Amino acid sequence: MKRLIISLLGIFYLANLSAQNTSFPDSSAKEDSDTSQLITLSPKSDALSVSPYKTGFVKDGITIAATVGTTLVGYSLIKNKHDLTMAELATKTKSSLPFFDRFVAGNYSDRANRDSYILFDGSYAIPVVAALISGKERSKFGQVMVMYLETVGITGALYTLTAGLVYRSRPFVYGDKAPLEKRLDKGGQRSFYGGHVATTAATTFFTAKVFHDFNPNSKLTPYLYTGAGALTALMSYERMRAGYHFFSDCVLSAAIGAVTGIVVPQLHKKKSFKAVSISPFYQEDAKGLSIVYHFK
Repeated sequence: MKRLIISLLGIFYLANLSAQNTSFPDSSAKEDSDTSQLITLSPKSDALSVSPYKTGFVKDGITIAATVGTTLVGYSLIKNKHDLTMAELATKTKSSLPFFDRFVAGNYSDRANRDSYILFDGSYAIPVVAALISGKERSKFGQVMVMYLETVGITGALYTLTAGLVYRSRPFVYGDKAPLEKRLDKGGQRSFYGGHVATTAATTFFTAKVFHDFNPNSKLTPYLYTGAGALTALMSYERMRAGYHFFSDCVLSAAIGAVTGIVVPQLHKKKSFKAVSISPFYQEDAKGLSIVYHFK
């Protein structure tokens, strides 16, 4: 299943990136051409045809491939973790935890765990649906999806690598609500940090960021960021109630996901012109035109 998903994402990336009119190579000549295009386009055509982002086939392709490779390494590390022994389990007491995490210790709810997957799976669709609804984003759908794949890829790579290298018992290990075999299983050693929370934060904050960049004057932006924070908080609550992550895990996960969701689109932003002023100048032995570019 994982191989199928990776293959589909790769095909989707190649098909969409190659079709984008706004996929620019890193050359000054091309940037000059884009600059001229920005100046000559009418406001009406500019609204739907000009993207605030720049993507490159090689750079973005390498980034996505690297995240997939790192994620596979992370999964391998997770798979090779070892189970707890009874002696190690006996040391898992609430008093050994930081005071801000103790209120979560011992929690376990299979129902909350299942419920969290509804939001987790749905969060992957949020950026796609948002891009299809917005006319400006829809006109650059493939480009937005390339950045989205990078965002999800980086989030997944960071999570799997960390979860594979760090041993931290989940909250349910510290109580007797969960079955003993589950408390001993190596899957209970992946509390740090929360992949569900990080993914929800990354996808929702990515959606808000991209919408803002395409619609910088929209009054909807604060509501989108508020919604992103609310959904991330809800996921954090469900994962703590389920006994899968501590409070500190969720805080860090939310921060990593939100930063990734915002920074990836920001790194793809093009420098755009706020204004171009042209004025004549006269000196003692020369005359001509002065052109000044004002960058945002």
